[in-house]
Amino acid sequence: MSKRKSIVSSFGDLTGDSAKPKAAEPNSDDKQKPPNRVAAGIIGTTQRTLSQLREERDQLLAQAQSADKILKLDPEKIDPSPFQDRLPDDDPAAFEQFKQSMRDEGQQVPITVRLHPQQSDRHQIVYGHRRWRALKELGLPVKAILVDYSDRDLVVAQGIENANRQDLSWIERALFADEMHRAGLKPKDIKAALNVDDAQLSKFRYVIKQVGAHLIQLVGRAPGIGRPRWIELADRLKEGVDEDQLLNTLSDDKVQKNLSPDDRFSLILKLAKPEKPSKSREPSLSLGEVGTMQKGKNEVRIKLKKQHQVEFAEFLESEMEALLEKYSRHRGKS
Repeated sequence: MSKRKSIVSSFGDLTGDSAKPKAAEPNSDDKQKPPNRVAAGIIGTTQRTLSQLREERDQLLAQAQSADKILKLDPEKIDPSPFQDRLPDDDPAAFEQFKQSMRDEGQQVPITVRLHPQQSDRHQIVYGHRRWRALKELGLPVKAILVDYSDRDLVVAQGIENANRQDLSWIERALFADEMHRAGLKPKDIKAALNVDDAQLSKFRYVIKQVGAHLIQLVGRAPGIGRPRWIELADRLKEGVDEDQLLNTLSDDKVQKNLSPDDRFSLILKLAKPEKPSKSREPSLSLGEVGTMQKGKNEVRIKLKKQHQVEFAEFLESEMEALLEKYSRHRGKS
């Protein structure tokens, strides 16, 4: 039987030290004994396949039943994962309901954390951002299981977890694929983590490249918007639509507060529709480095390049009276 190649076999050594068990420290009456850490990081020569990561995830869930494996942490000393796998939740009512269930029933499932790579007194979340946020707002301690995860292990583990979520939107999966790519994972490992093929991964990349992370963040999760409409938006942006206008529109407080993510997407898709040139218009007249002018049947349009828009508009305003006088004289001679 052939041995499956590790997803991290080509990453090289990330650290020269192996994980060493820490001696238990004396506990105060109200301090919980530190649990044994689940050895799960790419430490020394330890390398794991995706199937092993899945097994470890299931093992963590099983260990959640054992009280001596669970930490109780101050939520103020926990940070989110450095790799964003979810866009902000735009449904405050649903989150408030979730938070109320945490208040009434307590935290049933521990979150999973790792030690912060730069701050020894803090932790970073692997799984459980929503539970952490609810408990933080409630001022309650957070139950957690500690694992040794490197950055690459962390991002793959999140990918595996996200692949099993039914409510993860298409664009969130695309963003997370991009996160894994920028973390240095190979395409075959990204595909395995998200359970997608080459064609799907290519579509993820195309949309992220054409639409851009900033615009996507302003739209939000958009759970009702699937692959075809995101690709349609990407195609329109590729044709040269004014992205600044879209960003300015979505950044408006009224748009963010009053429109759902799906509605925000529909708005920018409409704004991004390329304008079809009128058949009655003549070819554009070049205004040099400033822009172009186009004459139609009932109108004249001047399109200025971005860097000249403000300055040229001010120039026209200051010269308008003289230009009108010159125009009047010109008409009088004709």
